[in-house]
Amino acid sequence: MAKILIHAENASDLASRLSERFPDLHTCACHSNAEFVSALESFAPDAVYSVRFDGSTPYPTASLMSDGGPRWVTVGGSGCDHLGQWDTNRVTVTNAAGVGAAMMAEFVFGCALHFSLDVDGLAQDKGDHVWRDRVMTPLCGKTMLIVGLGQTGQAVARRAKAFDMHVIATRARPAPATDVDEVYSPAALPSLWPRADVICLSIPLLESTRGMVDAAAFTAMKATAILVDVSRGGVIVPDAAIEALRKGQIAGAAFDVFHEEPLAKDSPYWDLPGAIISPHASAVFDGWDLASFEMFLDNLERWLNNEPLHRIVDPSRGY
Repeated sequence: MAKILIHAENASDLASRLSERFPDLHTCACHSNAEFVSALESFAPDAVYSVRFDGSTPYPTASLMSDGGPRWVTVGGSGCDHLGQWDTNRVTVTNAAGVGAAMMAEFVFGCALHFSLDVDGLAQDKGDHVWRDRVMTPLCGKTMLIVGLGQTGQAVARRAKAFDMHVIATRARPAPATDVDEVYSPAALPSLWPRADVICLSIPLLESTRGMVDAAAFTAMKATAILVDVSRGGVIVPDAAIEALRKGQIAGAAFDVFHEEPLAKDSPYWDLPGAIISPHASAVFDGWDLASFEMFLDNLERWLNNEPLHRIVDPSRGY
């Protein structure tokens, strides 16, 4: 009998759903990182479904990915950088890529519109009881740069076209893409930063992407540019972002991910002008966890039937 370990804050509820669909499987639910470590040793699962979340103890990557660990690990989200590198001959890693793509795309445009419509300024005028003439800035006709054309990037591109924007994008293996006017290799970014009015970062954290958005990148951007980061903490160089906003090198930036999470109370990010701070929540919507788990259950049926799994992650590419 296969043993399935579920690691999530609502692990018991998810385990019940699994048992309803697969009553013959042996399941174990753990609700914290500390319980996770103990369960990996005592339960010795064949497969694991895990949602990374903050806890009193660090995420137990070493225990999970050890030689005696499970044969299959599913990440409840899309990012897998917290797992490090792994031997694909020993363990298969899958994710829930795409489960939050639509929500993340809405987040990107919510932030873009926040800045383009000067929502902060409107709120200030309301508070001051000031009727001030304004000229709105449209997104129509502007250029959207999408760094990373995974499922989130593609969802952003579809919505950009609905706004009649010109869409340029980068992907590791450049190829024509629906709703994208121009596709380039990441090596072209130095020439793309100055063209963009709105920039969406939606790439995994790899050695090749770590620190990709540095001081030189911010210097190359338009003073009117809007940046939205829904990638992973580490893609942006923090000091460069902080300096750019303090100097007004770009018009605004929305940060959903950070190098260290949760963001410390004394972080300079909190007091940056022209910044939106969100707690790594761009993909979190009511029911996302159940949608992710249903993707896992569908894959579990394939795994039990010795069929190829969906959304297998290549550790060298991060997706």
